[in-house]
Amino acid sequence: MKITTILFDLDGTLIDTNELIISSYLHTLEKFYPGKYQREHVLPFMGPTLSEAFSTVDPEQVDDMIAEYRAFNVANHDTFVKEFPGVFETIQALKEKGYKLAIVTTKRLDVAMMGLRLTKMESFFDTVIALDHVTKVKPDPEPILKALEQLGSSPSEAMMVGDNLHDILGGKNAGVLTAGVAWSAKGRNHIAEQNPDYILEEMPDLLKILDK
Repeated sequence: MKITTILFDLDGTLIDTNELIISSYLHTLEKFYPGKYQREHVLPFMGPTLSEAFSTVDPEQVDDMIAEYRAFNVANHDTFVKEFPGVFETIQALKEKGYKLAIVTTKRLDVAMMGLRLTKMESFFDTVIALDHVTKVKPDPEPILKALEQLGSSPSEAMMVGDNLHDILGGKNAGVLTAGVAWSAKGRNHIAEQNPDYILEEMPDLLKILDK
């Protein structure tokens, strides 16, 4: 069936929040555990929810660490965040071609919208499924299926685009095609190991795939 619907992860896929996320984790962990954590220690935290990530550090202080992370993250958001090259033009082209577009993210809605407004992409998306809207997050299929339901689309006509295991596995669990982005913070090999249907070397590659 022809693809009519494209679902996008946000962080690390459309907008470059890598330094913001890494800095937010390092700030938080330095406050709670001075001198213990370095940059390489927090890369595995990119993809899971804050609760999942901080639970591996100290289950007793998850809520306090999340609060500290979010305060720093919001305060420094606009300083760090920008879109990846070719993203705005590609999303704009997809919208003009009539594709149904959605964001499926593990972020809270308010912070996700900050990123979309900052990069002026808010108007392109028909719906945003955030942490607030689901009981289970990617790789569970719930958020992807919820987005498809709101768009009136079936899995057979949809594709999930993301930079992480959670996006690709979530897409497979929901029965949609998957595309991994080579600019993943964890490296191209990480995304290739998830065996997505496609790998995008740059975002405009998506237009070439859909035009085939």
